[in-house]
Amino acid sequence: MDQKGGAEVNIGAGADQDRERERQAAATTLTLARKLADEKKRSWRKNWLIAGIATVALAAHYYSLPHMHAPQQQLDAHSQPSYYPEPVTLDGVALPAVTPPVTRTASTLQDCLDSICAGRANCVHYAGGGGLYKYFSEWIKPLNLAYLITPAAVIRPKNVTEVAAVVKCAAKNGVKVQAKSGGHSYANYGSGGQDGAISIDLVNFQYVWVNTTASSWQAHVGAGSKLGDVDDKLGPYKRAFAHGICPGVGIGGHATIGGLGPMSRMWGTCLDHVEEVEVVTATGTILRASTTQNADLFWALRGAGAGFGIITEFVLKTHPEPAEVVDYVYNFQYSHLPEMVDFFMAWQKLVADPTLDRRLGTEFTLYPFGARVTATWYGSQAEFVSSGIMDRLPSGNDTVGLSRNTWLGHLLNQAQKEALRLGDVPNPFYSKSLGFTRQDLLTRAQTLDLFQWVDKSPKGTLAWFVIFDATGGKVADFGNTTAYAHRDKVFFYQSYAINVLRVSSTTRAFLEGFHNKLLSYLPAGETHGTYPGYVDPFLKFPQQEYWLANLPALEGIKAKWDAADLFHNPQSVRPAVKKKGTAS
Repeated sequence: MDQKGGAEVNIGAGADQDRERERQAAATTLTLARKLADEKKRSWRKNWLIAGIATVALAAHYYSLPHMHAPQQQLDAHSQPSYYPEPVTLDGVALPAVTPPVTRTASTLQDCLDSICAGRANCVHYAGGGGLYKYFSEWIKPLNLAYLITPAAVIRPKNVTEVAAVVKCAAKNGVKVQAKSGGHSYANYGSGGQDGAISIDLVNFQYVWVNTTASSWQAHVGAGSKLGDVDDKLGPYKRAFAHGICPGVGIGGHATIGGLGPMSRMWGTCLDHVEEVEVVTATGTILRASTTQNADLFWALRGAGAGFGIITEFVLKTHPEPAEVVDYVYNFQYSHLPEMVDFFMAWQKLVADPTLDRRLGTEFTLYPFGARVTATWYGSQAEFVSSGIMDRLPSGNDTVGLSRNTWLGHLLNQAQKEALRLGDVPNPFYSKSLGFTRQDLLTRAQTLDLFQWVDKSPKGTLAWFVIFDATGGKVADFGNTTAYAHRDKVFFYQSYAINVLRVSSTTRAFLEGFHNKLLSYLPAGETHGTYPGYVDPFLKFPQQEYWLANLPALEGIKAKWDAADLFHNPQSVRPAVKKKGTAS
């Protein structure tokens, strides 16, 4: 028995030539991504070699490609991304498409931002102000190379007063604003989501201090802090909070859209831990918001924060860290995916049980040639065994891993698993997702139909996986206390696929087909909703999907606090439109 986790899947040596070519493509993808991610050994400039080549090549072709001269269509709440330039090749290799560089707004915007920086080095950079290569590699740093956005400016304020000044500059010049914390938006919304915005990089807001006199040992966290850094700072106090497993994710986005992780069934989402924030509003006013002050804004910020303000500090309640954590994994290799039907049905039955112990977090993952069930138990191994959950989890035909960890050891283990999925590495990828309630559970016939479809469908890559991730438990207890709209979900699914340099039409069709298959099993004519952290630029009605029944209230609050829609990305909440004849 492997006590440290599952072994690498042995694909075998008897594959045909087509499969071998797919393996080589996948290996190329992984090698490229790891080179881009290896910040300890390489500078950002070297990491971004491929992105830089793509950017320079496309800039060189900008005026030679006729279709580049057509005006770019603007994205609104009801449209899909429509600007995808034809692929450019360099030595026969297709390079990822990027939108053309934009000419920044009139000098008044630059003058305004320059006055904030007052000559400070590395404070602000403008589109076209030093080369696209430098702008993308050192300032924008997009996560998803399939959606390269060119903001009018990226600025790095050093304090909340400067953030407020930036917001005022944007309002004065009619430019949209978005904040970037960790830069992990699937569509690079921290850069605005479309060209011409101001991106406020909160890199200078990385701090954590703990109020040991507060009953919940409140942690004051700068909005540019990364989850892994927050964990490190809480470690000496033996305190913890709920969050996802990628240590490079920024708290600024994570705690304003939800913040799901394996401990969420036990403690709730990350945003359920937010007790107060410091925020800059659309007027450039610096406020504190909580349940007792600016309560409507506070409600909206916890679930739809990108459209309502720039948070610069979070005050989080924390918990005593668990004394022991058990990490558990079953691997299952298959010749044909339909062999996994009973495996999945056992997992789904477990997570849909309303009496399931909340100390358990678990995922079911499909990937090429295998499936895996992982589980995390926040308690002792003896408690895990006595709970009977091990007997209810599906058993595999390959390796079983059961390991006991400290809290910090568990976080490291989770981070290592996430690194294998390239969650913190810039690359061109595509993703889809959906939430499921107990009324949406798949039947065995539906699961068989789905898996047979996956088995036969071309993928266009071997770098793909589909995760079904349990939620519920404590998450459901908070009701409508925040704008987070998915309290009734028992699990989400998320698909993810990577291609070398550019997401292929085959790969995109595979993920879209999988998604449409799942939708076909659910009641027609309903909005089922998906987690707003899994940004999907191709949603037809994104606001309805992300915020469901909370959307009308959010639109009303938006009209009160940001009627001009200054805080804007292609899928953020829009202000309610007052009907004619309505009293003011």
